[in-house]
Amino acid sequence: TGAVVLHSKRLRITRATVEAGHGHPAQEARVVEHQALEQVALLTTEPLRAGHNYTLRIQYQANLSESFHGFYKSTYRTREGELRVLAATQFEPTAARMAFPCFDEPAFKARFSITIRREPKHLALSNMPIVKSVNITPWLVEDHFDTTVKMSTYLVAFIISDFKSISKITSHGVKISVYTVPDKINQADYALDAAVKLLDFYEDYFSIPYPLPKQDLAALPDFQSGAMENWGLTTYRESALLYDPQKSSASSKLQVTMIIAHELAHQWFGNLVTMEWWNDLWLNEGFAKFMEFVSVSVTHPELRVEDYFLRRCFDAMAVDALNSSHAISTSVEDPAQILEMFDDVSYEKGSCVLNMLRDYLTADVFKAGLVQYLQKYSYQNTKNEDLWNSMTNICPTVGNDKNELQGDGFCRSSHQSSSSAHWTTGETPDVRAMMDTWTLQKGFPLVTVTVRGKNVHLQQERYVKGVDAASSTGYLWHIPLTYITSKSDTVQRFLMTTKADVIILTEEVEWIKFNVDMNGYYIVHYEDDGWDRLIKLLKENHTAISSNDRASLVNNIFQLVSINKLSISKAFDLSLYLKHERQIMPVLQGMSELIPIYRLMERRDMDGTEKQLKEYIVNLFKDLIDKQSWSDEGSVSERFLRHSLLLFACVHRYQPCMDKAKGYFTEWQKSNGTLSLPADVKTAVYAVGAQTPEGWDFLLSKYRLHSFSVERDNIEWALCLSRSKDKLQWLMDQGLRGDIIRTQDLPYIIFFVSKNPSGYHLAWTFLKENWEKFIEKFELGSNSIATIVSGVTSRYSTRSQLAQVKEFFSSLDEKSGQLRCVQQAIETIEDNIQWMDRNLEKVKTWLQNNHL
Repeated sequence: TGAVVLHSKRLRITRATVEAGHGHPAQEARVVEHQALEQVALLTTEPLRAGHNYTLRIQYQANLSESFHGFYKSTYRTREGELRVLAATQFEPTAARMAFPCFDEPAFKARFSITIRREPKHLALSNMPIVKSVNITPWLVEDHFDTTVKMSTYLVAFIISDFKSISKITSHGVKISVYTVPDKINQADYALDAAVKLLDFYEDYFSIPYPLPKQDLAALPDFQSGAMENWGLTTYRESALLYDPQKSSASSKLQVTMIIAHELAHQWFGNLVTMEWWNDLWLNEGFAKFMEFVSVSVTHPELRVEDYFLRRCFDAMAVDALNSSHAISTSVEDPAQILEMFDDVSYEKGSCVLNMLRDYLTADVFKAGLVQYLQKYSYQNTKNEDLWNSMTNICPTVGNDKNELQGDGFCRSSHQSSSSAHWTTGETPDVRAMMDTWTLQKGFPLVTVTVRGKNVHLQQERYVKGVDAASSTGYLWHIPLTYITSKSDTVQRFLMTTKADVIILTEEVEWIKFNVDMNGYYIVHYEDDGWDRLIKLLKENHTAISSNDRASLVNNIFQLVSINKLSISKAFDLSLYLKHERQIMPVLQGMSELIPIYRLMERRDMDGTEKQLKEYIVNLFKDLIDKQSWSDEGSVSERFLRHSLLLFACVHRYQPCMDKAKGYFTEWQKSNGTLSLPADVKTAVYAVGAQTPEGWDFLLSKYRLHSFSVERDNIEWALCLSRSKDKLQWLMDQGLRGDIIRTQDLPYIIFFVSKNPSGYHLAWTFLKENWEKFIEKFELGSNSIATIVSGVTSRYSTRSQLAQVKEFFSSLDEKSGQLRCVQQAIETIEDNIQWMDRNLEKVKTWLQNNHL
C-alpha cells in the first residue's frame, strides 16, 4: 500500500516519516487529513510491502481538551482557595485519537510504552508503574512507564497532577493505591479497603490472576460519567470514590462499593477480553454491572445488594418498552452512535438477562462457563456467540466429585439434578438459541397466564407501549419460566419456546405467581380472576411471598395498565396493601409507580385530583414514615429506606416531617453549619431549609466550602427545589459557567430543575438556548445529553408540549434530530398523553370511593 490510515482528531501533525528497519534512511510521508472521519492518511513515496516491518514516527502538537474527553484539563481549589490545574484522560469510546494518532478501534490491540515529561512538583500516573525517572533539566522530569500488556487504545490512560495517595497490597501481591486531591486524601480509606477485597475476590472467582503489578484508583475533580476502567489506572468522579464515615450516607457507601466493583470487574470483562466492535458493548458493560452484585454480595454482605437488583431491571424495561429501543447487540458505525450504546439497555438489561441465564443454568455452571470464556479469549476480542458457545456443555469442577454427566449430555451436580432437570428434559440446553432471542431482538415478552382447573395456559407476545400491536408480530423468546403456587413454594421451572403452551399442575391451586423473585426479564399478566387472587393474598398475608415477588407484582400491574390490559382501578386496589408493607423493595416500587402519576397530574392545572392523590400516597406510607427515627441507626437497607421515606415526606409537604426538618435546619444554621446532622436525614433537612430565601443562601454558602464536599450532590438537589425562578435560573447558568457549580453536574441540575413545578419552563428554554454548548461540552450521543433531554421532557403530557418538542428537535441538524434520546422523549410524551386521556377520570373516581 502507499497509504497508512490512522485515527487522529484535533492533532496538528507537523511531520511524519516511515523507516523500513534499521540502517534504512527514513522517508518523509505526506499527511492528508479527513476531518469528518477523524482520520489521517500517511502517503509514502515508495509503496509499503506486505510482510515487512516499518516504523512510523509522527510529530504533532495539540491543546489540552476543554471538554471531558481526550487528554483534558481539570482544575480544583485548595482549602486556601488556590486554583490548581491537572490533566487527565478519558478515551472510551473514541477519544484516544485526540491524544495521539492510533488505530483507535477495540480490535486493534497493542502494547503501549509511554513516556511523560512533567514539572518536579507534579506526579505522572499511567496504566503501568514507572520504571525510571530522568531529570532532563532542573525544572523538567521525564518518567518512563513500563510497557503495557496487549490492550485496546480506549483503555490507555495518564494523569499529571499533584495528587496524594494511600496504598495497600492485596493477598495476591497487587499494589492498590487511591489518589485524590491533597485535601481529600482522608476520604480515601473506604475505597482502598473495598478495592483490596474486590480485586482478591475477582482473582479467585475467575481463576485468572490480575496481570498487572498495580491498580490505581484516582478521583478526578472533573469527570463526565461515573468512572472508567482504564487498565491499572481506574478513574472516578469524586462522589463515586470518596467516602467520609462521619458525613456520607448509607446510599453513598452502597454507590461507592458498587462502582469500584464494576470497574474492577472490567479488568477481566472488557480489558482482558474485549468486544470486537462496539455493537457488543454489552459484553463489557452488562457483565460489569452483573458482577457488581456477584462480588459485593460476597465481599460486603452487610450491604445486602440483592435488595436493589430488581430496580435496574424495571429501569431497563421502561426504555425497552418503547419502539425506539434497540437490541442489546445492535449495529453502530459513527462516534455518536457508539456513545449512544452506553445506555440502560447495554448496562441494566444486559445485567438482567445474565442474571436470568445464571438462574437458568445454576450458579456453578454459569461460573464455569465464564471462566472458560475468559481463559480462552484472554488478550483477544470476542463476539456475542463466543460467550454462548463457552456456556454450552460444561462440567464445572467445583472441587467435589459429585458432578455427573447426565444422560442428556448436560452436566449438573447430582444433588441439584432434580431441580434443574425439568428445565429441558432430554436435551442439552441450547444457550445460544435461547440467548439470541434476548440479545438480538429489542423489547421483552409479556406472558399471559390463564388458569383452567389444573391446566395453566400460557401465551407470549412482545410488551410494547403506544404503537399498534401489528408491528410486534414475529417476536418470540425462549423464556425460562419459574412459578410457585399456594400449595408449594418449591420453585417450578419450565422453558417456554413457543407462542403458546400449557402446564399441567398436580392439583388445583388458589393462586399462582410466575417469575419467582423477578429473576426473569419478562412481565406477567393473569387473566380472569388471577389478579384478584393475588391482590387478596397481598391484602391478607403479603409475607407469604418474597419482597421481590411483591415488588414485581406492584411493578407489573402498573405496566399492564399502560398497555390497557388492566384498569387503573385494579392497580390502585393492589396498592392498598402497601399500608402494611415494611420492606425496602416493594415500598420503593410503590413510590416509583405512584409518584410519577401524581407528577403528571401536578403539571396540569387540575381540580384538586392531584392533591387527593398526593394525600393518598402520603397516607399509604404514613405509618412507616412516622416510625422512622431521625438517626443513622440500622442496616444499610433500613438507612436507605429511611433516607427515601423522609425525603419523600418532606418534599410532598407532610407536616410532621416538615416541622422536624425545619427544627433541625434552624439548629444547624444557628451553629453556622458545624452541628453534625445524621447523614441519612440530611437531604430531607436541606430540602426543607432551601424553601426560604435565607435558608437557600445559607446552603449555597456551605456548598462552596471544602468541608462540605461530600455533600455537594445533596445540597445541589435541595437548591433545585427552590420556588424562586431567579434562583433556579442562576443554578443552571452557573452549571454552564462551571466555576461555582462544576459543569460535570449540569445535566443533573437541569434534570432536577425540570422536575420542579416552578422550573420546568425554564429548563426547556435553557435547553433550546444552549443546545450547541451542551454538544460541545458533552458530545452528541452521550448519556449526559440523554439525561438532559429525558429530564426536561419526561413529564410532558399535552399535545402542545409534544408539538413544541417535535418542532425544536426537527429544527436542528439531522444528527441531533436522529438521536435515540429524542425519539424516546417523543414516544414518552405520546405515552403520557394517552395515559392521561385513558386514566385521569378513573383515578378521580377511584380516589373518591377509597378514602384511606
